[in-house]
Amino acid sequence: MAGNPERRAALVDAGIEVLAREGARGLTFRAVDAEAGVPVGTASNYFTARDDLLRQIDDRLHLRLAPDPDVLDELMKAPKDRALVVALMHDLINRVTRDRTGYLALLELRLEATRRPGLRESYTKSVRGDLEDGMRFHREAGLPGGDETVAVLYLAMLGLIIEHLTLPGVLEGVLPGVGVPEGLVERIVRVVVPED
Repeated sequence: MAGNPERRAALVDAGIEVLAREGARGLTFRAVDAEAGVPVGTASNYFTARDDLLRQIDDRLHLRLAPDPDVLDELMKAPKDRALVVALMHDLINRVTRDRTGYLALLELRLEATRRPGLRESYTKSVRGDLEDGMRFHREAGLPGGDETVAVLYLAMLGLIIEHLTLPGVLEGVLPGVGVPEGLVERIVRVVVPED
């Protein structure tokens, strides 16, 4: 396996672009090479198989979509109340909207995991780890509600994100006077997160 970390990262990012645009069936080493603008055969020198590339895409996307530590530090200076949860959820929506391609690639990974048991196992572990990290963060930060609150908030925000990034017209005007996604974020948090 080739060892140039910058080239590997560029190939993984190219794989993300291909996966988001073409779906898992379009994710070939040749397509990744073309997207990265490298000679044919380069990707096969960096990844043992498609499953290896998919796992590395998963790892990379979790880094790309993670909260910016400086933004998170600034947000966490606020009182630990429902308003802070709203701000954290707005940050989440902003991150996935800024990296729409990355999030669409995550959705494609989710679908591909239903067809590939090895990917399902690693992707389930990855997503479950994120959920457990979110629960731990919520508890340790002293935010209102507990693990159940975080689990329900996760499910509601996942639905909002999927609709917002794939079929935004579904939510437009569904609640008159409530903006998409900003107003819906506030409604979700108000319904799910206790006041104190």
